[in-house]
Amino acid sequence: QEHYGGLKGLTIGWIGDGNNVLQSFMTSAAKLGMHLRIATPRGFEPDLRITKIAEQNSKECGTKLLLTTDPLDAADSANVLVTDTWISMGQEEEKKDRLRAFQGYQITMQTAKSAASNWTFLHCLPRKPEEVDDEVFHSPRSLVFQEAENRKWTI
Repeated sequence: QEHYGGLKGLTIGWIGDGNNVLQSFMTSAAKLGMHLRIATPRGFEPDLRITKIAEQNSKECGTKLLLTTDPLDAADSANVLVTDTWISMGQEEEKKDRLRAFQGYQITMQTAKSAASNWTFLHCLPRKPEEVDDEVFHSPRSLVFQEAENRKWTI
């Protein structure tokens, strides 16, 4: 909101795990007037109950919701590209399998080529290089440290 001056009409492109962070976006994006494009590998989709809520919210609020397995489809026309950890606490034993499943999901400048011209990047940290490459993470389009500061105020 600080960066774009408002949220209504923005498109969020989520590329990664169907975890709790994504599910928070799913339950709130439509209510804030944002479109949501989600790419997760097969087997790592968000909870079906949350998906149904997001579909209903999107319908009621007149926003668009896309669920796909193709990261470039999720990035298409997105104002904000977002990811989060692929290996959450308690999933350490799954690391090898998860890294294999998420091949091709790293956010790179190539991914961003299909995003909106004013795209930015968010990640709630800590970030791993396999999730987003250094070029995107350290670019002027990365708002991760402003995001971290804003999270601090909610604690």
